Order: sequence, then C-alpha cells, then structure tokens
Amino acid sequence: MSGSLYDKVCYWTEQREEQVRMRNVKTGEIGYSFGCTYEGGTVQVRLVNGELDSWSKDECEEIQMVH
Repeated sequence: MSGSLYDKVCYWTEQREEQVRMRNVKTGEIGYSFGCTYEGGTVQVRLVNGELDSWSKDECEEIQMVH
C-alpha cells in the first residue's frame, strides 16, 4: 500500500471512526481497520473471526466495497 493510501486509511479509521475493509496480500486474510501506528507503518485490524492483528502497510490493501 502506498504512503498516500495508508494516510487515507488511517484518516478514515481514526478521524472519521469508520472501519476500512482490508486484505493481507501475503496471507489472504480479511480484516477491518481499527487503528494505525505511524511510527511502525502498521494498520491494526480486526479479522473476520474476531481476532486482532497488526499488518505493515506493505502487506495490506484496501478492499473496495461494491454497491
């Protein structure tokens, strides 16, 4: 994920308090953002099974919702 997309995800998550649907490109896991750690460049995600994880911005991508 590029730096600008990371900033967008973090803005939506932390300022607008909206979760962003994410996919880990290495594992294929799906999760929803709930925080960011700028120092480490990570996104904290809640997986669909309820577990919590932290992904680096290089291993995740936003999944666009289809309406």
